[in-house]
Amino acid sequence: MNKTIFLGIATTMTLVLANPAGAAEKTAIFAGGCFWCMESDFEQVPGVGDVVSGYTGGTLENPTYRNHSGHVEAVRIEFDDAKVSYDRLLDIFWRSIDPTDAGGQFCDRGHSYTTAVFALDEEQKAAAEASKAAVVASGKLKEPVVTPILEATKFTDAEDYHQDYYKKNPVRYSYYRRGCGRDARIEALWGDEAHAGVKHGS
Repeated sequence: MNKTIFLGIATTMTLVLANPAGAAEKTAIFAGGCFWCMESDFEQVPGVGDVVSGYTGGTLENPTYRNHSGHVEAVRIEFDDAKVSYDRLLDIFWRSIDPTDAGGQFCDRGHSYTTAVFALDEEQKAAAEASKAAVVASGKLKEPVVTPILEATKFTDAEDYHQDYYKKNPVRYSYYRRGCGRDARIEALWGDEAHAGVKHGS
């Protein structure tokens, strides 16, 4: 066989194996209070790859943990939509937060810890609005759903020590999460739907 043709076939086979039909890496951006907890939850979802903690929704050019006024803590989720859909991630998102709290999340108060879905395009916006409407229509929550659907803006990665905090500092993270009452509140709100889709505990 001609060497050039062989190399071409081999390259094509490699690309097909690396990118099976229908597979595509996509991105979702959610704010759900403490980004340590959001990162921990979504990294347990089958089909999700990298989850990055960061800041978004504000106007500062270079927000930091010490100065991200106007921004919220959020996560950027890379996922394989052949394994998990954006709609499924939305279902998991709602059941991993308190969408009735406009003042923060759990023990973390203030704008930085408020919730939001940041849609990256019109398709995501429509899906997020439909998902929110379904949550409202379900009657599962007794108070109004206040989590907004917003247009995605610049996302700035948080400092390295925030990335995978739950892995780097498991004891401190576990103490924080329990002390903040996150899981207790989610379970009280959602019952057996709490954390639906998360492969295992935090």
